[in-house]
Amino acid sequence: MENLQNTERNTPNVKKQFSGKNISGALSFIFLMGIVAMFSDMTHEGARSILGEFLSLTGASAATIGFVSGFGELCGYSLRLLSGRLADKTKQYWTLIIVGYTVQVAAIPLLALIPEHGYIIACMLVIMERVGKAIKKPAKNTLVSFAASEVGQGKGFAYQEFLDQLGAFLGPVMLFIISLVKGTSSLISTYRLCFAILGIPAAITVILVLVSRHKYPHPEEFDKTPDKEEKFVFKKSFVFYMIAICLFAFGFVDFTIITLHVANLKIFPDSTLSLLYAGAMAVDAFAALFFGWLFDKIGLKALIISTLCSALFSCCIFLSSSPAMIVIGIILWGIGMGAQESIMKAAVSGIVPKSMRSTGFGIFETGFGVAWFLGSWALGALYDVNPVLLVVVSVIMQLAAVPFYMISIRTEKQ
Repeated sequence: MENLQNTERNTPNVKKQFSGKNISGALSFIFLMGIVAMFSDMTHEGARSILGEFLSLTGASAATIGFVSGFGELCGYSLRLLSGRLADKTKQYWTLIIVGYTVQVAAIPLLALIPEHGYIIACMLVIMERVGKAIKKPAKNTLVSFAASEVGQGKGFAYQEFLDQLGAFLGPVMLFIISLVKGTSSLISTYRLCFAILGIPAAITVILVLVSRHKYPHPEEFDKTPDKEEKFVFKKSFVFYMIAICLFAFGFVDFTIITLHVANLKIFPDSTLSLLYAGAMAVDAFAALFFGWLFDKIGLKALIISTLCSALFSCCIFLSSSPAMIVIGIILWGIGMGAQESIMKAAVSGIVPKSMRSTGFGIFETGFGVAWFLGSWALGALYDVNPVLLVVVSVIMQLAAVPFYMISIRTEKQ
């Protein structure tokens, strides 16, 4: 009897120790995958900071850049419907992640080989990079969501986004330093050198993915919720949420258009263009942490707050030639991007059953990608006509998302 009493007294401690180890392992996995994302973002977001101007130098118009940016995002999101379904069917999460990362980061150093008037080939590589992202993203988000179930979905994805955007900050800064050393007398050759050097973090990304696969072969074990075979169901609250996020995506200007606009104004030295994007990524990182924490506290209301904060970024950037106003606009852009990246994924994790989570991510992000594509194409074309038209459409579409967020929240409560 005494032994039984001792066992009963010790049981809570054993459970607490097990839970603590599980949370510690989940956090370690989240941070390791965050470091993978950091080097990946150093590669492709570093390239993105100069991509708009580079495509222009190789012969692309603003409409072409907007189309390619949007079409790349369309591929990057719509193909997730297939890769997400494939991940749920096969459960080969790591295979899709390794293949996807390899394709994604390999496209960037290949840009260094683009000839002076080879914008068509450059555009194909831009799309290739987005396709790689589509292959790995649902599987990666699913594995992270398993681990995030131990620490809070909002915080889990916020930690991931913070490290992700730290890489997105470091990549453009690295290119800024290269531009200072190399000079910008021959801008296209400087950009080629930048793309070549980005091959280093690209190689590190692939190596770290393989290390992660070896260290954590089964991250799904972090999620202790019952693994029931359920079908994905479009709840009304989810439909309204998709409408809201698609409106937001349509009105959210791709940074390649912002880079092109700032370059046309000639108010910043060419070498600092990558630094502006680095600043946006730094804001994105801290916004993700804050709004991820806020999401765990108040749910989707956090996305309403972030949308209201960022909706006027296009006014500051495209209606002013003041450097200070443009910087303010870029800060607001970073807030909107950071909140969207962290909260969007966390919300989906709470809606979709565990066994169908990759499919859920794929369905949701396909809708987001279609809206991003149409918006980028339309906004790029409007910029060619008159930047004021771009601003009007951008602001209206983002603010139109807010009522649908509110309807989604109300429907979920009912």
